Amino acid sequence: MADENDELQDGASDVPKKKGGSKKLLIIIIAASIVLGAGGFVGFKLLSGKGGEEKTAAPEEKKNTTIVALDPFVLNLSDRGRYLKVTLQFEVSDESYKELVKEKTPQLRDTIITLISSKSINAISSAEGKFQLKDELLFRANQVMGMDKDVLINVYFTEFVMQ
Repeated sequence: MADENDELQDGASDVPKKKGGSKKLLIIIIAASIVLGAGGFVGFKLLSGKGGEEKTAAPEEKKNTTIVALDPFVLNLSDRGRYLKVTLQFEVSDESYKELVKEKTPQLRDTIITLISSKSINAISSAEGKFQLKDELLFRANQVMGMDKDVLINVYFTEFVMQ
């Protein structure tokens, strides 16, 4: 019996041992393929969804919108000795509101002068400050219009000079 056990042990040494590393490598490759495939699918869906939305939204925005330009403003800022020259243009949601905006130009100018002259140079010199100023201008200008829906959908700075 002892001889048989010795022979079995000798025979077992002739059989090559399987390496566990090849199984691990195979599992890693499969997992990486699944992750990359899922990421590619999600990226494709997100990018194709954005492209479709932009194509349908662009014609609607440009369909009836128009731009109304205001005369330039030269304003004192809240900082002593600081001035701002700014020219604004409003994008009107419908061309039929263009006359209403022109009628309300004195009220719009008053609102703009009051708002901007209360700002400091530090508050409006950064890009973030300009975006915030645009938001405030748009909000107050739509209040001046006095309608249930927004008449003005965007405001553009076409000139912005600080001294």
